[in-house]
Formats: sequence, structure tokens, C-alpha cells
Amino acid sequence: MGEYKRPTVSIVGAGNVGEHVANLIAIKELANIKLFDLPRKTEDRTFEVVKGKALDIKQMAAALGVDVDIKGYNVTPDGQGYEPMKDSDIVVITAGFPRRPGMSRDDLLTANVNIIRTVAERIALYAPNAVVIVVSNPVDVLTYATLKITGFSKHRVLGMAGVLDTARFKTFISQELKVSVSNINCFVLGSHGDDMVPLISVSNVGGIPLKKLFTEEKLKELIDRTKYGGGEIVNLMGTSAYHAPGASVVEMVEAILKDKKEIMPCSIYLEGEDARFYEAYDICIGLPVKVGAHGWEEVLKVELSQEEKAMWESSVKSVKSGIERIKELKLI
Repeated sequence: MGEYKRPTVSIVGAGNVGEHVANLIAIKELANIKLFDLPRKTEDRTFEVVKGKALDIKQMAAALGVDVDIKGYNVTPDGQGYEPMKDSDIVVITAGFPRRPGMSRDDLLTANVNIIRTVAERIALYAPNAVVIVVSNPVDVLTYATLKITGFSKHRVLGMAGVLDTARFKTFISQELKVSVSNINCFVLGSHGDDMVPLISVSNVGGIPLKKLFTEEKLKELIDRTKYGGGEIVNLMGTSAYHAPGASVVEMVEAILKDKKEIMPCSIYLEGEDARFYEAYDICIGLPVKVGAHGWEEVLKVELSQEEKAMWESSVKSVKSGIERIKELKLI
């Protein structure tokens, strides 16, 4: 028998989301982990935060009796230091700027596409066979940019959004009905933002359609809370969510590493027959896909109701404008 080689997941960006992804991968003993981030500089000294976080998670794993290897690596804004990413099976991108006061959407888009460009070029160089999961926002537009910059097959570049949005929707339904989330079947598609599309027509609890369990008014309330779920957490904590986003990424990672063929909503590139069915072309947007060892394998074709179709068209228009904008700005 040949020697067992544990898979490797590289995570670019060791902020709250990145470190929680690493944490859960370690706890589940799914893969060895490589964390990449910029050192933090103050007037007095430079902190190698990414190395400290890796060591802390490694010691947590030891406390739990878990055997995974975790290392942290300093990188530079111009892309130095990514060589250890070599031969990674999956690369998760969480790096990026949040929007700050005085920063326009174009400023944010320009800053984050430039970060994505540096990271994507290094992935193509050092991990040319990896599956890439994009988490940075605006996720649909940055997934598109990552696909174009790496030149990878469309099946190996996925954006994480719908898994998180669906988890939020399930949470609110579960709280309202006081039932287990395991009994709830639902999907949230479209863009990761105000234009997301909860699929009410096929969503159910124990096989009972949502429309039979909630009044229209209550259903709208649950949908709105899902749409603004990220903002609700920002208002409560003063920062973006990271536990649920981290867990959502790890669900995708596990589906890939274990070749689970799990159906989950991910932001993927549409073309050909799939694009014709959903009437959305040259775009990355959230759809239900089968996820396995080589990324996403198949798009599920769901007939949308008239109401869902209108929401879908709005979602497509919103993402398309972001993609057109990065083309106008000559960022890709």
C-alpha cells in the first residue's frame, strides 16, 4: 500500500472568516491547512499574526487529539510568499477590504479585484490543479474575476454565498416553527445580497410546502430577515459574521474532499445550455449544483415561479452590472 497523503487546504486571508475555516477543518480532521496573510505592522514592531493563529489552532488540535498539520505564512501585497501553496487541493480566498467610510463602491471593487488578481495569479502558478472557493465580497463578481484571471475550468471555481444564505433562512424557519433544521429543505439562489432569491416554490418542512405553513406576511418577514441577515449581525456586533460563513465554506470543502456529490447553492459560471435555461449569460451567480471531487459537476434546473423569475431577473441584473463595471474599469 502507498503512503497516505492527507489533502491540503490553503486559506488566503486569516481574518475572522479565514481562521474559523481553518478551525473547523482542523476539528473535523479533513485536511492539512496552510494559512496566508500579511503581517500586521505597528509603530513599534511587526506582528506575524498568521503564524500565531496557525500555532494556536495546531495546539487546539492537539488538545482535541486531532492530527492535522497547520502552518502560517507571511505574504506581501505584491504577491511574494505564496510558494508553500504548491500542490494544494483546495484554495479558499477570504482576503479583501470591507467598505470603509468615504469609500465608493468603485473604490471597493477596484481594491478587492486587485487583491483577487494577485492571489489568483499565485494560485494559477503554484496550485494549478486546485479547486478554488471565493468568499471575498462582492462574491459573485469576484468569483467571475477569479475564474477569468486563473484561466481555470469553470467547474473548479466556486463562490460561497448560497450555502450561507440558505443556512440563515433555515435558522429563521426553524426558530419560527420550533422544528429541527434537519427537517427543513430549502435553497437560496441568485446574488449574495439584497437581490437573493429564496426558492419558496420548492422549499418545504418535512415535505409540507412553506406556503402551507406560513401566511404571506410571515413568509415575507422571514425572507427579508434572510436577505438582510448579514446586516443584522453587523448592527449587533459592529463587524461582519464569521461563524456561519466559516461553517458554510467548510461544508463546501468537505463535499469536495469526500466527493460527496452534495447539492448546494454556489456561485458558478453560466454558459451554454445552463445559461439558456436560466436566461443568464457570461455571469457567475448562485445556483443549485452538485459538488464533488473536481468542484461543481452539474447545474440543477429548477422551474421558477413567476414571482421567483422576477426576483431572479433582478438578481442577474445586479450581478451583471458589477461584472460590466470591472470590465469598464479594465480590472480584468
